[in-house]
Amino acid sequence: MDPINAATLTAFSGLNAQSVRMKVIAENIANVQSTGKTPGSDPYRRKTVSFSNIMDEAKSASIVQVDQTGLDSSSFPMEHAPGHPAADRQGNVKLPNVDMIVEMADMKESLRSYEANLQVIRQGREMMSSLVDLLRSTG
Repeated sequence: MDPINAATLTAFSGLNAQSVRMKVIAENIANVQSTGKTPGSDPYRRKTVSFSNIMDEAKSASIVQVDQTGLDSSSFPMEHAPGHPAADRQGNVKLPNVDMIVEMADMKESLRSYEANLQVIRQGREMMSSLVDLLRSTG
């Protein structure tokens, strides 16, 4: 496989991986207030995404893929809210371990990576188009 197509394939895999990451981040943000429904129950637990890099020997391209989606094992913050349906005997409610600042930073990083991969694809197409135009003009 030529270098342009290998880079494009790598960029496409990066787009897919960052798309999955953005969906997980969006789910975390959507559940920032999702507490348990019964006294003392656990709230929404933040999800995480990890990537792996594999070499596609047949296409001579490095591929990025979602290795796994997991759960953040950090502890749940507590809030004293005796009237809440999920309050324990002491009146404390477990809140989701989602930090909006972290989620927004992750979303921005993911968006930048997505845009960079998209730019690689655009440049690859432009190079192929220029090559076709050059071959037409010399032929």
